[in-house]
Order: sequence, then structure tokens, then C-alpha cells
Amino acid sequence: MAPYASDDSTTAGEVDEQRSGRRKAARYVVPVTVIGVAAATIGLVPALADSGDPDLPKITAQQLIEKIATSDVQQLSGTVKISTDLGLPNLGGLESGLLAGAAGQGDGGSSADPTAKLTELASGTHTLRVAADGPDRQKLSLLENAAEYSIIHNGKDVWGYDSKSNEVYHGTSSESPEHGEDRQPPATPKDFAEEALKAVDDTTSVTVDGTAQVAGRDAYKLVVKPKQSGSTVGAISVAVDAKTGMPLKFTLTPASGGAAVVDVGFTKVSFARPAASTFDFTPPKGAKVTEEKDAGKGSEKAPGTTFGKGGARDHAPKAGEDFGEGLDGMKTIGEGWNAIATFDTGGEGVPSGGAGGDLGGFMDSLGDKVHGKFGSGTVFSTRLVNALVTDDGKVYAGLVTKDALVKAADAGK
Repeated sequence: MAPYASDDSTTAGEVDEQRSGRRKAARYVVPVTVIGVAAATIGLVPALADSGDPDLPKITAQQLIEKIATSDVQQLSGTVKISTDLGLPNLGGLESGLLAGAAGQGDGGSSADPTAKLTELASGTHTLRVAADGPDRQKLSLLENAAEYSIIHNGKDVWGYDSKSNEVYHGTSSESPEHGEDRQPPATPKDFAEEALKAVDDTTSVTVDGTAQVAGRDAYKLVVKPKQSGSTVGAISVAVDAKTGMPLKFTLTPASGGAAVVDVGFTKVSFARPAASTFDFTPPKGAKVTEEKDAGKGSEKAPGTTFGKGGARDHAPKAGEDFGEGLDGMKTIGEGWNAIATFDTGGEGVPSGGAGGDLGGFMDSLGDKVHGKFGSGTVFSTRLVNALVTDDGKVYAGLVTKDALVKAADAGK
């Protein structure tokens, strides 16, 4: 059955070619990649809606997706607001430390390293300024209280600057034919299209739900929903600029209801070419400069440093395949939105209760004990991602409910 609304006459065969390059995109997230949600959604550089619904020509879901895919916006600038509410436990400094650790920030690392700094987008509300001028020049600035953090890609150079600490991080972009795309913040039309289109398969419903005005521009509203029950994802709404085909607003709401998990959007946008000076950067006098090679990374990029093509999202396995890279032996169970990643840690499960002492009690406070044919284990939950760690060291994780994880673990016995 075709994944589009009933007004689309397109058959599944006609969209196979469009989907072939997208199916490898994962719909599961292991716990340490929760931070990736923020980075991934910036790839849509979406937006806050204004009042008023413009009268636009009728368009089908397939036509709107094709409009996104063929969008050729090369220059833009604007202000973006991003709000993220993953429902992570309130651990104070420990929470931020865990996020930084997951992103690869080691002790003594530079505060200007994008790998560490952009993890802040995983929670709370933030204001960004973005600018792009083709594939070789992009800039993203995170505005803070009396401070600003910027990442600038200009030709071969990638700079990170933290005005609060007066620290600079300097790296270089790829020398591949897709020069720069592996290190730039996701702010190109290709990024937008990949993020919007990868959900479209036989497990997905895609419809056009009217129009909106976003940051002063007329837009169509594209709604993406899982067809299957059991996913924690309720719906994804993308406002698509009627003229350029560029996504202007992205909102992900959970199946459980309540506030959006991720709501990202332009409050102001222009498609005029930014001034060349926007992408100029010289380390301020007295600033501490850390070179990428001095940070111990060399040509090997730490997890989270790839924002565009070639990141972890583009190397995910199909159902039943080995993961191949990263966690050894990781496989997927199920399809689409109900896909579950599973792997064996080769060790014992999470310390619990008296047997685990203080650590066991702490872990019990973060998760829920569950039991089944597989034995027992602990489920750790956010509003989007759930992960089950069994007492014999197996892990099941995905954008699925706790019950779905228990069923998957039972089926594996």
C-alpha cells in the first residue's frame, strides 16, 4: 500500500526508487544518541508559525515531497528557535556531564569544540542564528546570556568559538568531492530533504494538512505519522515554503500527548545571499586556540562531529542486518517506526536494589523493573526513546513503548 494519502494515486512501485536511498536511515536510537535528536532536527532548520492560513494551489503529499527534494536554496540567513523536551531525568550537572561524555568531550577538551557544545540543544529552549552561502560557507550561532557560541565553516576551515570562555577550536573539512558537508551544521536543502523524506515507506502515512504562514512566508503543512501502533512517535509536522520548497517548521509530538518533543523553527528568514564577511573568522586576541589534531582526533572524527552526509544516520542497518560499524553485533528487529536495535553487552545487566548498593538504588530510581519470559531487566525511558537492559546484559532500544521492548525480549528467548 502506498504511504501517501488517499488522494494520491501513486503506487508503491512508483515510489520505490525514491525510497531506496532512504530506507537505510534508522528509526531507532540507542541511549547515547539521544543527543542526536537535536542535531538531526536542525537539519530541517524549521520554524515558528505565524497567524493566518494562506490560500495556495492544491498539492498532493507526493508532489510536496518532490518539491522538498528538488529545492535548490543555496543562500539563506535567519533566526531559529529550538525547544527540546525529551523528558530526560533531572540530574543537574550529572545530566550535562553524561551528554558531553556521550558526544566525545573528554577531560581537558576545548569548550569551543562543536562536538561538546551542540549537546546543549538536547534540552531546553535556545535561539540560533543561521546563515549559508552554498556548500562551502555556513555559520550557526547559539545565543546565550551575555555570550555567544559560533561554528563557522568557510572553505577548508571549520571554526568553533565560545565567547564566554574565549576559546577557539579549529578543524578542517573533508577533501572529498562533497567538500565540507561532513563538518558543516546541517543547513543545506539536501539535509532538509533527507530528514523529511527518510520516514516515507510502507509503514508511514504522509498527508498534506492545509497551509500556514511561517516567518512571513506562505507554506504547506506536511504531516508524517506511523501507521503501526506501538511507536512513541505521534506525528511529525513540517511546514514547507510554497515558493522554494524549503522546510520552514518542524514539530515532533509524542504518541503519549503533551508538549512537542522537538519544536524548531524560523522566527525570521531571508533567502538573500549573506555578506561574505559573515563567514570570516580570526581568533580574538588572547583566545586559547585548540587545533583538532591537538585534541587527539586527527582525521578520526569523534561521535557527533559529522552533521551532514556520512553521519551515523546514514549507516544504519536494515532489519536483521548486522550493524557493521560502531557497536559490534547490533541487529534490528522489526520494521519502520517499530524497529528495535538490540545487542549483547557481554556482561551483566544494570545494578539493582540491595545487590547493587548505592549505585543499584540510584539506577532503580532512573528506570522501571520489568519481567517476562526473558527474565528481568530495567527500562530507561524518555518521551521518545525507550531502552531495556536485561539482567543478563542484552539491550533493546527504539522509538517504541516499554511493552514493545518486553515483547521483543521475550521473542528472543
